[in-house]
Amino acid sequence: MAKKMFVGNLSFQTTESDIRAAFEQYGPVESVAIITDRDTGRSKGFGFVEMSEEDANKAIAGLGGSELDGRALTVNEAKPMVKRDFGGGGGGGGRGGGRDNNRGNNRGGGRY
Repeated sequence: MAKKMFVGNLSFQTTESDIRAAFEQYGPVESVAIITDRDTGRSKGFGFVEMSEEDANKAIAGLGGSELDGRALTVNEAKPMVKRDFGGGGGGGGRGGGRDNNRGNNRGGGRY
């Protein structure tokens, strides 16, 4: 069964071919994907590589910390993606400092 590896700290100039060549030293590569920004199309500086379990373990041991395009690679077993909630931009809190409908001199007394 194939093992997916996370490859981090990639140079923005690194291509999928460069990554494939580095990992093929340890065995056949099933797939390579560099993650790109959906707006700019530019690399986000990380990607994923799939290889057989045995070859992947060798690649993790051999390539972690090694240099590719002048950057020290981070290579480890990929963890399942955590589903993130994109539900509206995070908290926001109240509206300004507690004045709401409390305008003017509010000492009680209640003349309505």
